[in-house]
Amino acid sequence: MIDPADEPHLARAVALSRERMEAGLGGPFGAVIVRDGRVLAEGWNEVTSANDPTAHAEVTAIRRACTAVGDFSLAGATLYTSCEPCPMCLASAYWARISRIVYANTRDEAAAIGFDDAFIYDEIPKAPSDRALSMVHAPREDAAAAFAAWMAKADRIAY
Repeated sequence: MIDPADEPHLARAVALSRERMEAGLGGPFGAVIVRDGRVLAEGWNEVTSANDPTAHAEVTAIRRACTAVGDFSLAGATLYTSCEPCPMCLASAYWARISRIVYANTRDEAAAIGFDDAFIYDEIPKAPSDRALSMVHAPREDAAAAFAAWMAKADRIAY
């Protein structure tokens, strides 16, 4: 159930989705990130206008919010989005430590208009060797050494 305090932020995400889509910036997706009642950032789909397949509304909002607060963590924040996040956007929300997501359209509704991410959801739990995207594991000593150097780094910042 949506809290009445969520309504204006979700409405803004939906408005962004339509405004930016009609402006020719990308697909009909918008996002707003709010923490402690304050809007940290807004984002919209810029995939086709920026020629960036990662420029989904949620990802652009997360990037802008992290820049605005000067931190990679958005713990305590709510992501309002016009549509249920795709696997990439959902993973980005987890990496950013978003505490809550409120969305309008479902992924099934997105699929009905040509944005079907079911294939990606289906691929994720498969073993790398069983995925449609060819993946080759090629272990290297220098790659292992880089990981070891990270573990030994006294000033590393865990994330």
